[in-house]
Amino acid sequence: MKKIQIIVILIAGVFFGSCESSTYDQISVVNLNPTYSGQIGPIVQANCVGCHSSGSQYPDLSNYTLVKDATQNGHLICRIDQSQSCGNVMPQSGAMSTQVINMFKLWQQQGCIN
Repeated sequence: MKKIQIIVILIAGVFFGSCESSTYDQISVVNLNPTYSGQIGPIVQANCVGCHSSGSQYPDLSNYTLVKDATQNGHLICRIDQSQSCGNVMPQSGAMSTQVINMFKLWQQQGCIN
């Protein structure tokens, strides 16, 4: 009986230990009603504005109006979406998660709410 308890504890430990913190990070960014100020803007600021501001790289993504325009004309989503071929995938630091890309698409579909 003691051996069974030890085996059960070990198996439970493996299941709990296999969870990665990035799983929780990805869940936290998923939003069914994304807004620029709530979700999109902070992601753009953290991943894009370093290169895409003040005319340094096209498109300029330094404010809501410019991000909205780049999203509506397809440039932004095309560049972050790995499944489309329209140049190098952005950001250069590494592709965004599927959840984040889908949130940008949802934001576009819902009218790019500020």
